[in-house]
Amino acid sequence: MYARRRHLYFAMMGICIGLFVLAWAVVRIWSVPAAVGMCVVAMLIPPVAAMVANRRGPEDRWWDDPSGDPESDEWWDELDGKKRPRS
Repeated sequence: MYARRRHLYFAMMGICIGLFVLAWAVVRIWSVPAAVGMCVVAMLIPPVAAMVANRRGPEDRWWDDPSGDPESDEWWDELDGKKRPRS
């Protein structure tokens, strides 16, 4: 699932860069307003790409979910202040 999100992120960012380059290398020759419009669309892509790349999937572990390893979970609980330090 992580690989799919990463590929989608890079595809969206590639489209963003492509829109900027096309807008100012090609489209501006015929229509400056169209080039500006393409840049506005390209400007909206990076925040959406970041949200897509960072969303949590149904099988992803959340930061405070137990991992299943008792020693690791005990260590993290101690760091988070949920348990007293071992003596």
